[in-house]
Amino acid sequence: MDHNLTFPLKDEDVLALHLGDEVLLSGYLLTARDAAHKWLLETFIENSHPPSPEDQNIRNTIAPFLDHGAIYHCGPIISGEIAPNGSINHIKFISAGPTTSIREEIYTDRLIKHFHVSAIIGKGGMGANTLATCQQVPAVYLHAIGGAGTLIAQTVQRVQAVYKPEFGIPEAIWIIEVKAFPAIVTMDAHGRSLHTRVAEQSREALEKYLPLK
Repeated sequence: MDHNLTFPLKDEDVLALHLGDEVLLSGYLLTARDAAHKWLLETFIENSHPPSPEDQNIRNTIAPFLDHGAIYHCGPIISGEIAPNGSINHIKFISAGPTTSIREEIYTDRLIKHFHVSAIIGKGGMGANTLATCQQVPAVYLHAIGGAGTLIAQTVQRVQAVYKPEFGIPEAIWIIEVKAFPAIVTMDAHGRSLHTRVAEQSREALEKYLPLK
């Protein structure tokens, strides 16, 4: 394994990562999918509607985890239920695999800049806006292992908190503590994207064997 990293990261940690590096992640991650991304963007960046006092409290709580931290594109499967009083002491992640990241491309560049996020974790890669932002901040995109949700769940040491459970369990914002979470750098802070390379190489191969008009 090339790098053992613990969140929050330093900028020099991010800049030391290069395309293809294998990493083991420890510390706190924040899970977010479509609903959470949309809510964060509209409420705190675009200011489409004023945040409620509860929303502002949530932002104040999660912001330190995002600052030089990570957003994980994940819709977990859990054991147990959130108690009426909000307690999650008995909840465990039984599956924590990555979800497809490109859906969040329309949000991610602004979220990275606003919250000073150092890493995005998911599967399938992201687009040009995210790649450019990774160079500016700096930040990286880390590819988790698709289809290995139960394996990744074993790296979750503790479920710290959940916010916006009204979005549904997969779409809620979960703060989890992980240890030795495996991932690969597929978009680095130096402008390189494995996903772009694969797309270009695939197109070249397709044009070679099946010329495109």
